[in-house]
Amino acid sequence: MTEANVVYSDIKFTKSKGNATVTPSPTESTYSEIRILKTEPSAGSQQQTGGSKVTAERVAIVVLSALLAAAVIALGFTCYKHHQTTEDLQKLTDENTALRKNITERRCEVKTCNTVQKPCPKPPTDPCHKCEDGWEPKGSQCYYFSTDESTWEQARHECRRRRGDLVKIDSEAEQSFLVQKVSDKMVEHEDKFWIGLTDSVKEGTWLWADGTPLNERLTFWSGKEPDNWTEKDVDGEDCARMGEKNGTDLRYWFDQSCKVSQKSICEKSAETGRQEAVCILA
Repeated sequence: MTEANVVYSDIKFTKSKGNATVTPSPTESTYSEIRILKTEPSAGSQQQTGGSKVTAERVAIVVLSALLAAAVIALGFTCYKHHQTTEDLQKLTDENTALRKNITERRCEVKTCNTVQKPCPKPPTDPCHKCEDGWEPKGSQCYYFSTDESTWEQARHECRRRRGDLVKIDSEAEQSFLVQKVSDKMVEHEDKFWIGLTDSVKEGTWLWADGTPLNERLTFWSGKEPDNWTEKDVDGEDCARMGEKNGTDLRYWFDQSCKVSQKSICEKSAETGRQEAVCILA
C-alpha cells in the first residue's frame, strides 16, 4: 500500500463583535491544522489499463486469423469445384466423341452382300462421303468438269442447276488437284475452264461466286495476270479461268472476258451418311 502525501496548512481565524471587526492580537490567534491527503494512482491501475489494450489487440488478431482461415477454406473449395467441373466436362466430351463415332459407323453400315458379310475397301477419304455419277470426289467435296462451253454467267447457272456453284479454291492442295484434272481434259492451250472468281462488281476487287473476297495470300495467277486486256472486249476481262495443257506449275489462273465461251468446273459438298455399298466397313 502506497503512502499518501500529507500537506499542512495554517489557517488564522479573527473574532468579530457586532458590526465591528476586531483584529486579535498575536496572542489571540487561533490555529487549526488541516491535513490534505494527495494520492497518486496506484501501479495496479496502470497495469490494468495496459492489460486492457493488450487484450483488445489479441482479440483483433484472433478475429483476423479466423477471417483469413475462412477465406483460405472458401478458396480451396472453389478450386476443388472448378477441378471437378473440368473433369466432368472432359468426361462428357469423351462420351460425345465416342457416341458420334458409333453413330457414324452405324450410318455407314449396310445389311449384307449376297447374304455374306464382306469388308468394304476403305477409300483414302471419309467412306461416308459420296458423289453423284459424273462428279469426282476430293475430300468432302465433289467436282464436275463440264465440257460444254458457255459464258461465265451461263456456266454458273448450270452449276447451280446441278445444286452446286462454280468452284471456289481454298487451298494449294485443291489447286493442285484441279490443275491435274484440267490438264488431262484439255485439248489445246485455250481449252481452259471457268472458276467462280470475278471482279465484275468492282474492278480489281476479286470475289468468289458466293460473295467472299479472294484471299490475296492464296492466289495462283499466271505471270502478269490479271491484266484486264481490252482488245477483244472494251469492258475488259472480269472473270477468271484456269488450266494449262501438260502444265507442271500451280499458277494457271487467267482473267478473261466473261462473255467468252469456256468449259467450267462446278463444286458442291459431298453427300454424307448415304453409303450405298451392300457390305460392312472393315
